Amino acid sequence: MAIVGIGLDVTRVERLEQLLERHGNRTLERLFTAAEQTLARGRADRTRHLAGRLAAKEAVMKVLGTGWGKGVGWKDIEIHATPDGPPRVELHGEAARYAEQLGIVNLWLSISHDGDLAAATAVGEA
Repeated sequence: MAIVGIGLDVTRVERLEQLLERHGNRTLERLFTAAEQTLARGRADRTRHLAGRLAAKEAVMKVLGTGWGKGVGWKDIEIHATPDGPPRVELHGEAARYAEQLGIVNLWLSISHDGDLAAATAVGEA
C-alpha cells in the first residue's frame, strides 16, 4: 500500500455556531447528510461534534485534491461513527469518482477537539 494524499483541517466551533444561528437548517442541509444530522441530534456538544465532521470533510477534500471545488459537494463525503475505533469515511458522487481515479482503497481519519477548535487529519491509501 502507498499513501496517495494527506489532508489536515482545523475548524473553529464558534464559526459553525454562527452559521447555524444565522442560517439554521439551511446550513445543516448544505453541509451534512441525514445520517450525520441524526447522529448529532440531541448531543450536548452538537456544534462541536459537527465542527469535527466539517473539518474531516475538508481534510478528505484535500486528500482527493479537490478542495471545495471540482464538483465535490459537502454531502459527497459522509463521516460515520464506529463503536470502537476511528470514524469511517463513505464517499458518494464526485468524491467517490476522484478516489477511484487516484486508486484510493482506504481512507484513514482522525478527529480531535480542543477548546473552540476541531481538527481532522485524513490519509488516502492506494
